[in-house]
Amino acid sequence: MELPSNLLPNEASPEWMNRADNAWQLTAATLVGMQSIPGLVILYGSMVKKKWAVNSAFMALYAFAAVIIAGLLLRKAGVALDADLLLGQAFLGMFPTATMVFFQLVFAAITVILIGGALLGRMNFGAWMLFVPLWLTFSYTIGAYSVWCPDGWLAKLGVIDFAGGYVIHLSSGVAGFTAAYWVGPRASADRDSFPPNNMILMLGGAGLLWMGWSGFNGGAPAVASLDASLAVLNTHVCAATSLMTWLILDTFFFGKPRVFGALQGMITGLVCITPAAGVVQGWAAMLMGVFSGSIPWYTMMVLHNKLKFLTQVDDTMSIFHSHAIAGSLGGILTGFFAMPKLCRLFYMVPDWEKYIGLAYALQEDRTSKGLRQMGIQLVGILFIVCLNIVMTSFICLLIRTLVPLRLAEDELQIGDDAVHGEEGYALIIQFLTWKNLCLYPQSLWMMFSWCI
Repeated sequence: MELPSNLLPNEASPEWMNRADNAWQLTAATLVGMQSIPGLVILYGSMVKKKWAVNSAFMALYAFAAVIIAGLLLRKAGVALDADLLLGQAFLGMFPTATMVFFQLVFAAITVILIGGALLGRMNFGAWMLFVPLWLTFSYTIGAYSVWCPDGWLAKLGVIDFAGGYVIHLSSGVAGFTAAYWVGPRASADRDSFPPNNMILMLGGAGLLWMGWSGFNGGAPAVASLDASLAVLNTHVCAATSLMTWLILDTFFFGKPRVFGALQGMITGLVCITPAAGVVQGWAAMLMGVFSGSIPWYTMMVLHNKLKFLTQVDDTMSIFHSHAIAGSLGGILTGFFAMPKLCRLFYMVPDWEKYIGLAYALQEDRTSKGLRQMGIQLVGILFIVCLNIVMTSFICLLIRTLVPLRLAEDELQIGDDAVHGEEGYALIIQFLTWKNLCLYPQSLWMMFSWCI
């Protein structure tokens, strides 16, 4: 029985390529890209004080573009954009190298953008332009290679990081906090009061971030498989549980359900499940959501105010708590809840039995193997933390010799107009001049309507 003509292999669709896998991987990569642009562009631009809306959104937009170019240049010179390489089969998966390159680039891009969340409202944009490619080169590549590449030392050791809990989130949380230390704080007035300029738009950006996580975790297996489906479902189960947990704690201790709390709970849940999404069962994902909605809540809302060092470092978007703490928590819980059968479906390697969570190891009388897995997860955390503290500090100190890391005091007071000569909400003010009010009296009514 012959295949239909549209399924027959040809020059544009060779035998080694699985069309379904390629279509899903491109879709997943695009979803991850949309988490950055427009997702984090909107979230950062709306979550900050009005005078920093343009700068914050632009930092995310610039970082995405810079990583795409820098990431390609890091590949073999003269080969990165060559069709012979890009149209060949990727080292992993039944799709072209071009698909894999795009998928990896959008992951790298969102990592650097997350770092930017800790630096909003005061970093010199020129310093940010240097920081992005330097950090990608000297920090991200080392962590990604060590954890994800089959030849990486942590990969050989057996660390489980399904979709980037270590490579993306722990890295960005530690690097962001370290960079925030070297850059210095926002202006004192901004630290005292930093209200969002548009709460509804902020929720829209958060929604794009949440839904985009289907591609973030669902694309990790590099195949349209059973494991990809489970990873997507577990992602949303954990995020929803974490959001609800954070919301309950806010309501119980502070008396009101807060949008900011729900947003942080959503993010910590998404981060926590990332290293485990396809290797744990649904009930474990829900339990992880309870932990991710409570432990980062405690570190952010209680412990942060008690530790002087944490209060001294101005982490604008609390990236340390939502990504470093939640990412570490996810890595540890992965070492506990990882199911051997699901690890086999994900890794598809002969020695898959070495991947076993402590919970299952206790059941199967393989306690030493489970403890070993927990130890490996902790070693992975320690390595990523040390790597990012050292390399981020080195990069910041290097940049500081060339340009100031922090904006000048007068620029900090003015914001977007001083830094970029643009304002996020300038159009209304420019239009409402006396001349325009006389020519278009209805604009006065529009202004009154907006105000109420």
